[in-house]
Amino acid sequence: MKNDPANLICQKILESQRIVVTSHLRPDGDSICTGLALAFIGELLGKEVEIINRDKTPFPLNNIPDIEKIQIGQIPAQGFDLVILLECANVSRSGQENLNNYFKINIDHHHSNDYYADINWVDPEASAVAEMIYTLGEKLNIQFTPQIANHLYCAIVSDTGSFQFSNTNSRSFEVCHELIDHGARSIQIAELLFNNNSPEKIKLLGHVLSTLQMNKKGNIATITMFNEHLDSLHLKEVDTEDIITLARSIKGVQMVLFFKEIEKDTFRVSLRSKGKMNAAYVAENFGGGGHLHAAGFTVTGEYTKLLKEIPETVAQLLKKHPKKIPDKHKDIDSY
Repeated sequence: MKNDPANLICQKILESQRIVVTSHLRPDGDSICTGLALAFIGELLGKEVEIINRDKTPFPLNNIPDIEKIQIGQIPAQGFDLVILLECANVSRSGQENLNNYFKINIDHHHSNDYYADINWVDPEASAVAEMIYTLGEKLNIQFTPQIANHLYCAIVSDTGSFQFSNTNSRSFEVCHELIDHGARSIQIAELLFNNNSPEKIKLLGHVLSTLQMNKKGNIATITMFNEHLDSLHLKEVDTEDIITLARSIKGVQMVLFFKEIEKDTFRVSLRSKGKMNAAYVAENFGGGGHLHAAGFTVTGEYTKLLKEIPETVAQLLKKHPKKIPDKHKDIDSY
């Protein structure tokens, strides 16, 4: 179809020479690895492609091949024919301040998107934007190199939690099957993403899990990471997804609240849920947002009071047991 956004994006890429790709604030595995794959796809087409993200690449993704290709900073106000924004619900989520005069392409797989660009391709059924870029590569008739396949595979595995999260679908496996046929190295990617912890990270795991508390019903668990935990281990940035996943694995637990201290009396609360328990619905009640099984919000107040009151409120919300994802649920930078 002529007006299909993927076809329109292909046409615009072919018409452009200098392209810049950017991601959302606090970039994740999907946006980082997909950006790299997209850059190499562009180069196969004879384009000059740069990747410029506002925020630094987090561990362990800062160790992936070709990571030096990503620049950190602001996209200049001129110099490119086209800007492609990955997983940005709006321009502000990219952290980029000079995009007003650029032709913009918006590629996202989240429900909450403002459709702000000149071309918008938003597919909530896709497990990751990497899945969408694979489709784009097929439409552009490019030859998927092992390098491109590796990055797209890494993006999908990262965003699906190694095929454990609710965004996993049959297309995820189909695309990953094809990417492995194109040379993606699944074992090496798994090692990099999931078996790359430092001794300090394992010690942090012990500190955080020692704070575990359960409500009387046993369906809500809380864990907490204080700044003193990070300071004592000389850690500044750390991936905590595996910590909250461990807490969620407890039998009977339907939702985990992970309190992360930002500063005194201020906490970012990450939510992870199972089954039909809607984390986004709960987060929105506290002014946050997210996905069905992964969401978050920020709260201020005295810790012991928050630890008592918030799980009680969550328990009341869970009694309502919403079955559907809200149509307009919000995304936040990090859960």
